Parts: sequence; C-alpha cells; structure tokens
Amino acid sequence: MNVRCSWVPLDNQEYIDYHDNEWGKPNHSDTIFFEFLVLEGAQAGLSWVTILKRREEYKKVFKKFNPLKISLMNDEELEGILQNSNIIKNRLKVYSVRQNAKIFIEIQKEFGSFDMYVWRFVNNKTITHRFSNLEESLTTIPESILLSKDLKKRGMNFVGEKIMYAFMQANGLVNDHMECCYLAE
Repeated sequence: MNVRCSWVPLDNQEYIDYHDNEWGKPNHSDTIFFEFLVLEGAQAGLSWVTILKRREEYKKVFKKFNPLKISLMNDEELEGILQNSNIIKNRLKVYSVRQNAKIFIEIQKEFGSFDMYVWRFVNNKTITHRFSNLEESLTTIPESILLSKDLKKRGMNFVGEKIMYAFMQANGLVNDHMECCYLAE
C-alpha cells in the first residue's frame, strides 16, 4: 500500500485520486490552469473536499472551463448558476469567474499562453519542498505573493496569496508532497 501525504483522507477516493494523479504534477494546459483558478477561488474559506465534490458541476456550468465562452456569459446565466445547489452560492465568487476569464484571455494574448505567463514566477522550474509533518507546511511563498499581486493588479478576484499558493501546488509549480509520501521525489 502506498503511503500518502498525511492530509489525504483515506476514506475519500476522489481526494486520493486528486492527490495521486494531479496535485504537485507540472501542468502546461491553459484549460487546466483556468479550471484551478475557478476551483481555488471557489474554495476560499472552505475545505478542498467541498470543492472536489462539486468539481464536475463546476465544469458543466462553467462551459468546461473555456475562458472565451465564460467571458461571454451574461448576468442572467450567472444568476442561473447561483440557483444551482451543487455550486457554492456566493455571488462574488460566481461573478468573478467571468471577470477572471476576461483577464485570463488578456494574459494569453500578452504572453502567448497562460502557461508561459505563470511558469515565469518559478523560473520555469518546479519548486520542491519536503516537510515531515503538516506543522512545517507553508501557506505562501514569495512566488505566490508575487503572482497574487500581479493578478490582482490586472483585475482578477479571489487570487490572494494563499489561494495562489494552493493553485501553484495544484498545478505542479510547487511540489509539496511530504517526506513520507510515495510521490515525494
């Protein structure tokens, strides 16, 4: 049996699959980057398992995380999403998805892709930490603070430094698998 990071609930297969197959693995897909901007923003103040349970519904209502399609959504569509019981019913979070999609597209135009933009913050190389226990783990790093500040300056919402650190972990810009984890390098 594989030993995993201690934060992974062993009774939740969805969480196990997320840890084993996504978390900490380098991503270079703009669609996945946008998905995690949406999901990490929705998660603000909540547990990640709350969002994982709703991930497929978010994918459905937010047009498979296609930034162009989302940027064209009207207020009526966003209000309809707020009626969906499988979505976090926070008006600011839901409306921020459209706003963030517009800025995401601007970043893609400026840098060629969001991938090229975001990997600059870690000098195009995954930052690896190894913690022996959860008390040692971090909630921000200088790179997540810089990313947060830059995205906020561009007009994005729900991209605070802690949210951006989680975003960086989710997309493999940071690899924080614990020393005991079979996925630690």
